[in-house]
Amino acid sequence: MPVGRPPVPQPRAAVTFLTVAEVASMMRVSKMTVYRLVHAGDLSAVRVGRSFRVPERAVQDYLRDAYTDIA
Repeated sequence: MPVGRPPVPQPRAAVTFLTVAEVASMMRVSKMTVYRLVHAGDLSAVRVGRSFRVPERAVQDYLRDAYTDIA
């Protein structure tokens, strides 16, 4: 690395955050159900001010883990 140059930061993976209403719409449940999942720790979320933002990946992981094969 040349002397005097700051290191170039590595690019971060893009994270898409969803609102509680968007998550509820995706899962076809009420917003209260999403809030219950967040407060129970079953669905990870970030608090921004007085609202929550849920990483899209967390929703995908939750649905994958909650899926049951009936047959």
